[in-house]
Order: sequence, then structure tokens, then C-alpha cells
Amino acid sequence: QKPVVKAGPRRLPFGSIVRYDYALAPARDIIMAVCKLTAHDLCVQREVLKMTQQAAELSPETVLEELKKNGVTHVVWLPDSETNWLYLLMQAEPTLDLITVSREGQAFSTAAGLAVGGAKPVILIQNTGLQESGDSMRGWVMGMHIPVVLMVGYRGYTRHGDNTDTAATYTEPFLNAYNIKYYLIENNDDASRITRAFEEAEKAQGPVAVLVGDEFHGFNR
Repeated sequence: QKPVVKAGPRRLPFGSIVRYDYALAPARDIIMAVCKLTAHDLCVQREVLKMTQQAAELSPETVLEELKKNGVTHVVWLPDSETNWLYLLMQAEPTLDLITVSREGQAFSTAAGLAVGGAKPVILIQNTGLQESGDSMRGWVMGMHIPVVLMVGYRGYTRHGDNTDTAATYTEPFLNAYNIKYYLIENNDDASRITRAFEEAEKAQGPVAVLVGDEFHGFNR
């Protein structure tokens, strides 16, 4: 006995080939079915693209969680436009105290004082300020053996090696000249390196840097 063929389009599971009985199905039903499938495919593509973009970004929420996980009590920082969204999150976090400095060099003496007093600070600055404050870093956190993590915005960095600012060109040579270990983070998958930096700072009893290579991307909303 032959199966009964019903008029109209049939929709099979996603990814299958959709076949229609064009001889029996009204043209409007066929058009509507194709439009629905196209809309469904576009939604799937958008979700995949969104997930891909999120995986490629470093979200400020992820950074904040790493700081909290490692018991940070104070964030010593110099405000800048690239960390505005992270600033808003830190400001709303009751376990963190934000201490603003007027020059990056002051961040190191401030962090040293906090550490001696039993707190656990982190320094948040850009690479330009890091290079400007080398002597303060040497005298305060290196000379006093203060275990502190430096969260450094990697201004001008691109992963393709074509830096857009000479600040990026000299960032790693600067850290190497001071024999400071550093980790590069560019997306959420790299966030565990922040914890690794805290561990290394305790081990070395000195500063360890985390270069934030995605500051112009994930931190801005």
C-alpha cells in the first residue's frame, strides 16, 4: 500500500534537506515555510557569532571575579577612559576599596604602604604610566619586596605585531629590563593567568605584571 502524500511543505529537523511536494502544496505555504527556515537559520548564525565574539573578549566581570578570588582588598589606580566599565563594577563591589592617584609613580608607594599594613592591593595603570614610574617601582615594591600584581593596560598592542603606539613597542622590553615576570591576557580564557600572577608575586616577593591586551575591546561597553 502506497503512503498518502499530503499537500503542503514538510519541515524536517534542522540541518536536514527540506523537500516539498510542489505539485500539491499551495504556493503561499511554500513561501512561508522557506521564510521561517531562513529566519531560523539567521537566528542560529547570530547566536553563534555572539558566542564567538564573547569568547574573543576579556570582560570586566571576569577580571573582577579574579581579583575577588585572590583576596584583593584595594585597587590603586590612575583613572583613564579605557577602564571605565571596570571602574563602575569595582566601585559597586563592597569588598574593594578604590584609591586614586594623580601619577602612576604614587601607585607603588601607596601599594607598598597598604601591603605593609596587612592589605592586599593591586595596581591598575597603563603601560605609558608604568614606563614613567620605573624608579618608583624599583624603590618601593622591588626594593621592599612587596608582592603585588600590576594590571597594565597594553596600549597600542595588536596580536599581529603591528603596534599602533610605541608605548606597546617598549612595554615588554621595559619589564624585561627590570626582570619582572609578566603574563598576557586577551580574552576570558586567559583570565586564570591573573591568579597565576598573584601566585608568582607571592613566590617572588615582588611585582608581577599582567598585560591586558584587550583593553580597547572588552572593557568598553
